[in-house]
Amino acid sequence: MRQTFAILLVFQCLGEGLVFLLHLPIPGPVAGMLLLLAALLAWPRLHALVEPAGSELLKHLSLLFVPAGVGIIAAGSAIASNWLALVVAMVGSTLVTLAVTAAVMRALMPDD
Repeated sequence: MRQTFAILLVFQCLGEGLVFLLHLPIPGPVAGMLLLLAALLAWPRLHALVEPAGSELLKHLSLLFVPAGVGIIAAGSAIASNWLALVVAMVGSTLVTLAVTAAVMRALMPDD
């Protein structure tokens, strides 16, 4: 299990390093996930190594939201002063996500 977590952390560190070196406008963990996806496509045997750690992390996914919740509580005054912009951003992004998901689903469904 330690080896699988180490593999995931290596890809996260590679993503962080890549973003830092190339000044990319995306978070390092996202770049690391893209690198992991590329590695999984290139070496399918890697899937068997990282699957146990991924499954274990998914079991405890709710714990990963605790820091975000604490950040929201700590930034309460900033949120209160910008509530309209936050509501518009949340509603807008939700509608865009729904529209894109529907378009992708429609494109991938077979015509009957």
